Amino acid sequence: MSSGAVSLNLIVKNPDEDIKLVKSSLQGNGEAFKELFMKHVSKINFLCRKLSADPHTADDITQEVFIKAWEKLNTFKFESKFSTWLHSIAANQFLMHLRKENRISQKEESYKSGYTESQIKQETDSRIDLEKAISKIPENARAVLVLHDIEGYKHNEISEMMNIEIGTSKAHLHKARKILREELSK
Repeated sequence: MSSGAVSLNLIVKNPDEDIKLVKSSLQGNGEAFKELFMKHVSKINFLCRKLSADPHTADDITQEVFIKAWEKLNTFKFESKFSTWLHSIAANQFLMHLRKENRISQKEESYKSGYTESQIKQETDSRIDLEKAISKIPENARAVLVLHDIEGYKHNEISEMMNIEIGTSKAHLHKARKILREELSK
């Protein structure tokens, strides 16, 4: 058997192994979730480091990703790979981190520049509308939108990070932009 066949065999088995571990975790097996953590933490941390460009922030977001995954494990629908689900959580956690940082810096900036309370409220309302529109986008499409349009990754990089086909990445981006336009035009 060639080494290519062996690695292909491992790739095919991994999603099944993850599914077994998720099911076991859902039945209360903490060791199974620990195994999922150990299996995926380095990839998630790598993604977070690429997104944030700051090791400390990446470590914090990585921790938040696995806390969120544990809390929301019962929402995993077994329709995608567990790794894809984790990547979308990572992108969402990063987006939440950016929002928090932006709110803090915008508040500081608005107070420095002397904006009136009504101007600050209007700006906040606009951000809330955008956040509400973004929240309507399905998780995988939202992750691609963040990675492509905000972070500047190319579809081949997103494909590799999220373990999806390049065409799927493009389709997710198209869908995300369409939903965003529709939501913002309401």
